[in-house]
Amino acid sequence: MKTVTMGADNSTMTDRLPIFPLQTVLFPNAVLPLRVFEARYMDMTSRCLKDNTVFGVNLIAEGPEVGAPAIPHAVGVSARITEWDMSEPGLLHLVTVGEQRYRIVHAEVGENGLLMADVEWIDPAPACPIPQDCAGLVVLLATIVQDAGAKHFPEPHRLDDAEWVGMRLAGVLPIPLLARQRLLELDDPIQRIEIINTYLRQQGLKA
Repeated sequence: MKTVTMGADNSTMTDRLPIFPLQTVLFPNAVLPLRVFEARYMDMTSRCLKDNTVFGVNLIAEGPEVGAPAIPHAVGVSARITEWDMSEPGLLHLVTVGEQRYRIVHAEVGENGLLMADVEWIDPAPACPIPQDCAGLVVLLATIVQDAGAKHFPEPHRLDDAEWVGMRLAGVLPIPLLARQRLLELDDPIQRIEIINTYLRQQGLKA
């Protein structure tokens, strides 16, 4: 499996991104494996690998993953390819890592059916401590991270940061897709983590 070096900053990113609409919600710093077989996404992947650039992942609002271009939700996350492998012709296996949130301000479909979007970047929230009444979430996440391993949760692990903890739990807990999307869209990390804490209690789970 071939590995691509991840960039240390966003200086090479563009405000125009190819978009990969999917039935999933990618969060910053989350690992997302992908299987690519459509020509438009094979071409997109080749360009990203060649230029060491990113593409956008957005939850589908309307339409299918395969075939006609789907309509995505506005807020998504840029994805950088960290590993790739083509074990058989026409099927590409990727490992990607989410980097930064953005909001689509304009999108259009190219001749090859690839959705291209002008995006505005959403700055990450500054680090902030976990509220005392949500401290159980840290214990829960630490257990999940230990069980899953570094392959699924790359370091650094910021278990004292409400933004990092909230994003990680939103991505791994059995939360409906639309609710995950709403959690992604929130700018307040404390609000996100409190919503997750309330959700777990409503489900009869201790956190």
